[in-house]
Order: sequence, then C-alpha cells, then structure tokens
Amino acid sequence: MTVRLTAAQATIAFLKNQYTERDGKQFRFFAGCLGIFGHGNVAGLGQALEQDPGLRYYLFRNEQAMVHAATAFAKTSFRMRALVCTSSIGPGATNMITGAATATVNRLPVLLLPGDIFARRNVAPVLQQLESPSTQDISVNDCFRPVSRYWDRIQRPEQLLTSLPEAMRVLTSPAETGAVTIAFPQDVQAEAFDYPEKFFAKKVWLIPRNRCDQGLLQRAAEWIRAAKNPLIVAGGGVVYSQASEALAQFAQSTGIPVCETQAGKGSLAFDHPQQLGAVGVTGTPGANIIAREADLILGIGTRYSDFTSASKTAFQNPAVRFININVTEFDAYKHAALPLTGDARLTITELQQILDNFSVAESYRAQINDFRTRWENEVDRIYGIHQSPPITQGEVIGIINNFTKPSDIVICAAGSLPGDLHKLWRTRQPGGYHMEYGFSCMGYEIAGGLGAKMADPAREVYVLVGDGSYLMMAQEIVTSLQEGFKINIVLLDNHGFSSIGGLSRACGNEGMGTNYRYRRGDKYDGDVLPVDFAANAASLGAWIARAKTADELQAALAAAREQRRTSVIVIETSYDQRVPGYESWWDVPIAEVSERDAVKAARRSYEEICKKERFFF
Repeated sequence: MTVRLTAAQATIAFLKNQYTERDGKQFRFFAGCLGIFGHGNVAGLGQALEQDPGLRYYLFRNEQAMVHAATAFAKTSFRMRALVCTSSIGPGATNMITGAATATVNRLPVLLLPGDIFARRNVAPVLQQLESPSTQDISVNDCFRPVSRYWDRIQRPEQLLTSLPEAMRVLTSPAETGAVTIAFPQDVQAEAFDYPEKFFAKKVWLIPRNRCDQGLLQRAAEWIRAAKNPLIVAGGGVVYSQASEALAQFAQSTGIPVCETQAGKGSLAFDHPQQLGAVGVTGTPGANIIAREADLILGIGTRYSDFTSASKTAFQNPAVRFININVTEFDAYKHAALPLTGDARLTITELQQILDNFSVAESYRAQINDFRTRWENEVDRIYGIHQSPPITQGEVIGIINNFTKPSDIVICAAGSLPGDLHKLWRTRQPGGYHMEYGFSCMGYEIAGGLGAKMADPAREVYVLVGDGSYLMMAQEIVTSLQEGFKINIVLLDNHGFSSIGGLSRACGNEGMGTNYRYRRGDKYDGDVLPVDFAANAASLGAWIARAKTADELQAALAAAREQRRTSVIVIETSYDQRVPGYESWWDVPIAEVSERDAVKAARRSYEEICKKERFFF
C-alpha cells in the first residue's frame, strides 16, 4: 500500500512518528518544529506543517536563535528528545550555521531542514542564490557540511526513503549525535511521490547502554587499585547517560574525588563528600592541585577541552595514566588512555563491582575534605562581598544561587559569567546547571533558556546574561511571550565585554574595543553608552525590574517568580572586580614582539608556562 504525498508532507508524516526508548521509558523524539518561513520553505514544509498539526510549529524571530533553543531543548531532555528547525534559502539558511556548530560541538541532536535552490535549475539564479562559476551543484547549504554530523541534499522525493532513516540513526546515536542537516530544494518539497505506508509507521529507536570490553575493564580496575592519588573528571557524558547516582555511589565507595567540566557540572551535588568542584582554567584550587598531582585520571564522558586540561598543563605527575569511559571511541582514546568505550552509567556500575572493597587511603580522603572545606569558605566569602553599587558579579551569583530552588535551572554561555558560575554555583540536582561552553556562543542564553523551558515547563529557568550577549540576541523574549513559556532573565550590565577586556589586559594590552563607551578621538574612552536595557525588554513585552543593591535584587527575584510572563531584571555590576583564577592557566598566545613593556613581560611569562604543556603517549 502507498500514499501519495509531497516530499514535504512525507517528511512531516515520518518525523512525527519517531520515538526513542531507554531503560524501558519511551519518548516521542521530535516535540515540534521551529521555523521562519520564506520562499524556499513556505509553500513546501510550511504547507505540510499547516495541513498536518501532528508536529507542532513554533514561530521564532531569528534562525540562529531557534537552533540554540533546539540545542538547549535536547540538552535539557538528556538527548532523548529533539526539535526540528526549518528556514528559507539564502540568509535564512546561513543564519543557522552558527547554531549547527554549537549543537555539533556540544554533541546535541538537532535536525535542520533549510530550504534550498531549485533542483531542476531551469529558473536559476533564484532570489538569494549564491552562484558559482565552477559548478552548478552547490548552494550556501553546502556550508553546513563541516558543522553537521550528517548532511544530505534531497534531489528527488523518493530519496527521503533512505535519507530520513539515516538522519535518525545519527540523531539518536549517543556516539555520533549532533546537528543533522537535510538541504531541501524548494521545488522538490512540493513534488509528490507514492510512498509506502509502512514508511510512516511508528518507529522506536532503542538507545543502548553498550558494555565496554571486559578485559579492558579488568585492567582498569588493576590500574585504579595501584593508584595512590586517583581523580575522576566528570564530563557531560555523565549527565547525558543519567549516571549521576551511579557516580555518587562509586565515589562514596572508593573515596576517589570528583571534579567536573562545564558540561559535567551537576554530575554530583555540590555537597557530596568527594565533590571537588570545577576543574581546569575555571576550576577550584583543590581540584586543580589534585589534578596536578594525580597519578591516575579517570575521565568519564569528557572530551578534554583546553579549559578542562588547562591547555595541557593540568596533569603534571610524570607517572600519570588515563582511563577514559566514553561512549565515543574518538574521546575514549584521548591522552593515550586505556579506552573503556561504552555507556557511562553501565561502565561505572560494572567497574565498582569489580573493585569490590577498594578504597583510597584515609589520608587522601582527609586531604579532599580539607580542600572542600576551604573552598566552601571561599565561596561564602565571595557570595558575602557587600560593596556599594555597582556590586560584584560574584555577589549577584550568590544571591541568585541562594534564592533558587534545587529543581531550578540556571543557563549561561559566554563572557566572564561561565567561569564564575563554574567555580561558584552550588548545583543540587543533575540538569540544574546548563552551560553552553563547548562553543561558548554569545547569544545562546535567552534562546537556550526558552528551549530548556520548552523541554521541562515545570521547572523555573534562570537565564544569566551579560549586556554583550543580550545586545546580540534578545528577540526570543517575544517568542517566549507568544508561546507562553516564562523564563527569568537576569541581565548583568557591566558596560562592555568584561571577560575579553580582562584577557586583553592579561596579555599586556589595554582592553581596546571592550568598553561600551562613546568614541573620543582614536579610543572608546568617552562617557558610558546610556543603554536602557529594562526599557528595551519592556518594549518587547517582558515584566521588568531594575536593581542596584543586593536587597533590590533579592526583592526583584521574588517578584519575578510570581509573574506569569517572562521577566527581565537588570542590575549593574562592576566591570573590573572579578572572581580570581585558582591554580590554573589558559594558553592565549602573546605577541612575540611589541613596543609595549607590559606585552614583553607577558610574553616572557607566557614562554615559561608553555614549557609545562604536555603530550601524552
């Protein structure tokens, strides 16, 4: 039996019947389609979505933002659900490229259906088409190839029969997932074909918990027993595998301390006895000191970005060895590790069974406890800084952290906030800390907050965003109001790019181009630009509040929580007063020659620290 549908109608009919299943729980994989219509998708996919409401459509304001929202939705759903994004051709499509890269770097599933130029070519060049003098078989959608985990172009409607199942294979693969792009020529979208009815039947994609090689697992246990100072680095794979409980039991039983990457933060509650907190460039003193001295690193679900490895300076013990538990073979082998390629939760559980009664020395447990106590005192100190306005960013984080409930979600992405949050935020439940720091994409925050709220409407979502990111992409406030998804936005106004300004000065420069001030001659050193962020948010329809002091911020948070629509609280923070770094370093090359003494001095220090960077064989 067949059914005659356009290619666009067939796509929607297929997507709405895709499901995932893990641990006996089943989920409808696609929860909706985000889009902006134009020529290239309005008459094809637009018609199909309007005709078939089985896949709910959400109107967005910016194509990049809708991919960010889809990425955050998938992250909040622990990769068990996803969203579709569709755009017109040309700029509508290319606007999604940054979002696609963000999803792929973070290993999060999103399906992109950008409109494309005519497959039949006879009317080319069409509006917004990029022509090439060397080939007719190219469009701007080819730019998605390097930032997609799977890429295809549908030249005939029957090609969907092989393309869509392959797209689902990648989207639901714990090891291969990321952005999937199917370029969809606008004429092909409207063409009809007699599709087999079976193609549209309910399909359940089982998400396996793969076992690692048992021989390597035994060897890993031997390495752990032989180690004196082992350390666990918990990455995003712990969260996506929903392995937090297994990790908590493993750490408690063995006494091995745990530190967390940005993606892995929240793997353990902040008050777990083995929790050392953040590691790497934005890490805590205890985590970084232990990492430096550790003779064994057990990496779980981490890809060892430079912020985690402190640009390959974090692990200084000459005898250090690595064991990596990772569902992705590519990451399991990093740092010349013993690769335990498999599901995080299952592998942790099996490893604990083999280790049986193994435990680190009591002296090591005492050292961990001492580091924990010192760090909690340091967090209390930073949270307790009470200065006249503008107040510090650390104090703002403390006020929000103390106000929120364990089930609430905090979201951020770029600037100095992620580093401070990584160190300071006391996460109490898995998924309560949502950081996009794989791509660190400015503009992710508000769209990401919307995506997280769409994934779990019962949880309060708190978006922490700097003035720089807000000015880049704030328009999805309108979408949140239109769709009835309330998010709580706290906008920290420090009148510039504080993070990069600090980095510029650390490199011996003066922070050029990082202050929001009027130009005066050759420099931006005039008066501060009088941007009224609260008025801007109010004009978009949000409930707004202005705060200057800690008491005003606390009152605004309480009032915002009672609102039924998206709120924006604006508070001015100090540009210069920053949370310090602890026992770590990040490789940002300094100019080798310069007329500035400060740059010369910075270069000398840089060359010395570079000597600590290691290769692992």
